[in-house]
Amino acid sequence: MSTLSQVGMLLANTIGSMVLLIVVLRFLLQLVRADFYNPLSQFIVRFTNPALIPLRKVIPGFGGLDVASIVLALITQYLLLAILVVIATGSINIPWVSMIPWAPVALFSLILKIYFWGLLITVIASWIAPNSYNPALILINQILEPAIRPIRKMLPDMGGLDLSPIVVFLSIQVIEIAVLGPLVQAVGMPAGLML
Repeated sequence: MSTLSQVGMLLANTIGSMVLLIVVLRFLLQLVRADFYNPLSQFIVRFTNPALIPLRKVIPGFGGLDVASIVLALITQYLLLAILVVIATGSINIPWVSMIPWAPVALFSLILKIYFWGLLITVIASWIAPNSYNPALILINQILEPAIRPIRKMLPDMGGLDLSPIVVFLSIQVIEIAVLGPLVQAVGMPAGLML
């Protein structure tokens, strides 16, 4: 791969991943009914509204889910994968149709990573700055709480020690091994394209 291709891959991957992360966060924040007035929520809404508002006119919500934001995330993921494959191969003659199942698999992987890194950030922040009112930490906690709460209720009281993050970490790892790995192989996606 030439130097220009490597630079192109780096730029496309970085910028595309950031845009994709913001779009997925928009879906997750709406899913958990996070604080709309949080400054980070406001940024995410303003960033995604230009693409999401026209899409909502065509794709309605269903059962409280913002289906338009899921579709926008899938489109963004597909375009990012296509750009990366075009840059890597140096040709636009790529398997456009066979890449369609790659987008949901890569999106599933990204959501698992959001939960993994979000949980890691909250665990470290609870040691360094407990009871912090940082807007980012508040949003991360709001995203993670629906996944952690049921596990926390099932575990016995350990005298102030919360072991639920360990269970969630292990669950994420099991899902990556037992579900995500076989999915990547089933759709024929190159492992190097996982973001």
